[in-house]
Amino acid sequence: MDTESKLKQLYRSVILELNKNPYHYEEMEAPDHQIEAYNPLCGDKYKLYLQVEAGKIKQASFSGFGCAISKASTSILVQRLEGMAIEDIPAMKETFLNIAFEGAPTSDEEFEAFAAAKAFPGRSTCVSLSWDSLQEWLDQQ
Repeated sequence: MDTESKLKQLYRSVILELNKNPYHYEEMEAPDHQIEAYNPLCGDKYKLYLQVEAGKIKQASFSGFGCAISKASTSILVQRLEGMAIEDIPAMKETFLNIAFEGAPTSDEEFEAFAAAKAFPGRSTCVSLSWDSLQEWLDQQ
């Protein structure tokens, strides 16, 4: 299977599955932090909920609505955050965006699924929306 066909298949399987069955897609009752991610151009809008303990993300979830790409991307973000040290988040974000937008090589099929999005520049905000909002929150800490 050539690279383009592989990316299309990953895009279909990973993104559509995460859109249908997102990870921790629920409001958190007592989050330590709530982060809003909103794209006024397309209407995608999410809330990220975090519980932080001793410099690590103890629990993460999200709620809201948007296209399949933004929902799947947010789902992966929330899943990867759990157990992660806050100081390690920027490196993970950089890795994800380099794979998604620059086609950086990876063995991570979930991240790689978003590499197909680079063929659709108008969808770049859908891929990075929650990641960028999380970075804005980090920058304010």
